[in-house]
This record gives sequence, C-alpha cells and structure tokens, in this order.
Amino acid sequence: MKYTKSEKYNTPTLQKKIMGPNPIKLEEELLINHKIPEGAVVCDLGSGQGLTSVFLAKEYGFTVYAADLWSNPEDNRRFFDDMGLDKNQIIPVKADATDLQFDKGFFDAVISTDSYNYFGRDEHYLDDKLLPFLKNGGYIYIAIPGMKKDCHDKLPPELLLSWTPEQLDYMHDIDYWTEIVNKCKGAEVISVKEMESNEEVWSDWLMQDNEYAVGDRKAMESGGGKYLNFISMILRKK
Repeated sequence: MKYTKSEKYNTPTLQKKIMGPNPIKLEEELLINHKIPEGAVVCDLGSGQGLTSVFLAKEYGFTVYAADLWSNPEDNRRFFDDMGLDKNQIIPVKADATDLQFDKGFFDAVISTDSYNYFGRDEHYLDDKLLPFLKNGGYIYIAIPGMKKDCHDKLPPELLLSWTPEQLDYMHDIDYWTEIVNKCKGAEVISVKEMESNEEVWSDWLMQDNEYAVGDRKAMESGGGKYLNFISMILRKK
C-alpha cells in the first residue's frame, strides 16, 4: 500500500524514535476507513516515545493520551512541544495497561500499535481491564506482530538467532488471537486479519542502528521473516 500520511515522518530524527517495525505505517494501515469520530478523545496505549501519538494528533485531529509504562512523560512532553502540539491536544501519561487510572467511559477509542501482545493475551483483559474506560459504541484498534502459523512446539532456528522462546511467546497467529478476542463479552469483534505492512515496516526498523534493531537483523537476514506477520484487530464496545 502507499503510505501517504506516513511519508512526512520518514526523517532520520523521527525514525530514531521507533521501537520496532515502523509503527507509523502500521497505524496508517490499521486506520484505513476507521470509524472513530472527528475530534475523539483517544488512548494511544503503549505509546512508547510518543511518535504514534503525534501521528494520531496531527493526521487525524484526535485528542490523544499517550499512555506508556516505560517512557518518561516529561521527555515525551518536550517532544510533543517540539512537534508543535499543545498540552490540550496531546497528554503524556505514565500508565500500566493492566491497571489504568482513567475515569470510566473516558475514551471514544483505544489504539494500540505494537504493544497489545505484551498485556492482552489474558482472555479476561478486554472485559476487566480495558473496556471499562471506553464509551459504549467506542472502538478498539490493535496492530501487533504475529506469526503466520504458531510454531512454538518447534521454533525455527532462524528466529532463535534473535529471540528466546520466552520472547517469541508474545507472537501468535490469527487463530490464537481470534480465540482470545472472541471470548470478550463486552465487545463485538469487527475483524481479525493479516496486515499488508510486514515487509516494509521491518525494513524501516532494520535500518536503525540501535542495539535492538541490530539484534533483530540476525533472524531477519537469515529468512526468519517468512514465519512472521502483523495482525490487526478491530472491536466495538457493545
């Protein structure tokens, strides 16, 4: 696909802020024909260093809460200021995805790019930990790294060049995630499908010089990418 919104974020300075396969391109694909209302209050759950939050605020006009456990909200605030976004449009928050502290029904939508697989594998997570903070009729948009077919019983040696079995347990296939989200009682599952972005978002990531990208090159340059994909999930609260 052509990433018309993402092109302007393809600068060395901004690309240094990505923490995995290009989340901006993943997010652009995820939000094609989205149903989130104009001016919505959105939670960017697992926002990292805030690049996806900037993208949501600038390109879609949302009011964004950049919620992340591991990044520094003060650092993110300086970044948001540098990007010309005021304090009312984008708000950095230190937040644990399993223990959110927002008011009930606060958000019009939750968007999570390249992080949901770390905390959402619990089949009760959606009903117990996330949906209470979403308005009735609100949407959840998720993009996560996955496997074309679960192979945890016999992990390919190419993947083990970069990741341990414990790390690879965060990646699963569409059947696995379909089963997880279909157990949710409080939301309708709109879709669970493979994304188009896999090859290009990995390419952007492997061009980076940080230690994690360098480590990931071992598996991908040995052909490990043929086992991997990205998966999108869209749900609507009942």
